[in-house]
Amino acid sequence: MSQADYQLAEINIAHARYDIDDPRFQPFVDLLDPVNAMAERMPGFIWRNAEPEPPGVLEAAGLGDPRLLVNMSVWQDIDSLALFVFKTAHLKVMNRRAEWFRSVDTPTMALWWVKAGHVPTPGEAADKLDALARTGPSPDAFTFKSLFLPDRSVVELDRSRFTLA
Repeated sequence: MSQADYQLAEINIAHARYDIDDPRFQPFVDLLDPVNAMAERMPGFIWRNAEPEPPGVLEAAGLGDPRLLVNMSVWQDIDSLALFVFKTAHLKVMNRRAEWFRSVDTPTMALWWVKAGHVPTPGEAADKLDALARTGPSPDAFTFKSLFLPDRSVVELDRSRFTLA
């Protein structure tokens, strides 16, 4: 099994404090397209759920709350995703998340390895969030704080490499 045979999938969800058309939410809405476009230009970016899911798909996966924002993507490796998350304007958006999103007691992000070329489904992603909530990080669903490689070995992210200057 080679690292090249696998890619890193991620889901992150956020429970909005406001409806999408609420003026208090507009600063976040205004950042969506530029941040998503930046992600798509990043080295190692492969795919994201740019199109809305067909009716009923998110609901069937338990992700159908109208104030629940669901973002899924696939990256070449951990470093590619970490570079985007921790060293671009995306971090500035994350630092303001308390303004726009409710805090919840369940995981809001999960990472997992997929075979190269596989596009994760909302159901698969919801299962990863559920696994994290039930059993904590494992080789099947993990976070940046508890990383696993495709061979199931543990690795630590050197965050100093991904700090905004």
